[in-house]
Amino acid sequence: MKPLTSYSCKLTDEQAGALRSCLEARHFVFRDVPYARFAGEKEKTNVVFYESGKLVVQGKGTQEFVEFVLEPEVLKQARLGYEAVLNPDLLLPRIGVDESGKGDFFGPLCVAGVYVNEAVINAWKDAGVRDSKHISSDKKISDLAELIRATPGCVTTVVPIGNEAYNRLQAKMGSVNAVLAWGHARVIENLLGQKHRMNPPPVRAISDQFAANKSLVEKALMSLGRALELLQRHKAEDDLAVAAASILARNEFVRRLAELGKAYQMEFPKGAGSRVDTVAKEFVAKFGADSLGKVAKLHFRNAPRAQGLAEPPRREWSPMGVRSYGGKKSQNPG
Repeated sequence: MKPLTSYSCKLTDEQAGALRSCLEARHFVFRDVPYARFAGEKEKTNVVFYESGKLVVQGKGTQEFVEFVLEPEVLKQARLGYEAVLNPDLLLPRIGVDESGKGDFFGPLCVAGVYVNEAVINAWKDAGVRDSKHISSDKKISDLAELIRATPGCVTTVVPIGNEAYNRLQAKMGSVNAVLAWGHARVIENLLGQKHRMNPPPVRAISDQFAANKSLVEKALMSLGRALELLQRHKAEDDLAVAAASILARNEFVRRLAELGKAYQMEFPKGAGSRVDTVAKEFVAKFGADSLGKVAKLHFRNAPRAQGLAEPPRREWSPMGVRSYGGKKSQNPG
């Protein structure tokens, strides 16, 4: 495993004072850094404490500084290398589920699932596997997706829901969340169909809580999935298994969006903004409104705009559901 060369954390004012004293005692050379309260460097280690309260340690001496100075003298607790001791759940065999394309007018909805165990988690320790929303490069997403699939012991699956199938499901089920619940349940079922490859078997499945009612996914679970504990929580992408699933889902979405572009000789942008409206109108002009459902999600407000139709009134959202018409927020993107 490569030694740590970068580390960051938040410090209290008291901890910051203790850190400065540590740097002075070890003869760090202090220097001015924009937006920093203080910064010091010595040989292979650079330490910067910012006005925001964030500490950044960089350089070849980072790991030694964190383990032998920062943790024992400032933080007063061992963190580096002890994450699994402090939180044993980090190494549990589990399934992570996430999706991509939900907020994109063009392209499919892709749901992915990833099984991880202790060996897989240790293999990814320095690989950069994290929530795909924090990875801006499609090339980096592709590289990480390849790494995830190639990791011994890791089991993966992706369920892409193409636009025509998506539009049928959304119209039949009546909501995006219902489609998502079905997709998550299908992914869990597909993964558990490969349970013979999972050693040890998963103790739970983790996914983001995208619906106010957690029972939506629980009710959608199929025979194999019902035997597994399902944990739904906000910001589930903080879990490594869910983060890996988000990368596979995004990679599949990006790949299929590019394939659509080649098929229609157009570049379909991501999201649901003004650029999307422009391209959607161009698509309708070239291929007709009847073809829009082959490349786009028709419940988005971009769809009537592309066809020159009046937009439906916006529906006001509340925790209890749709309350009235004419509100400022809408359940439909775009």
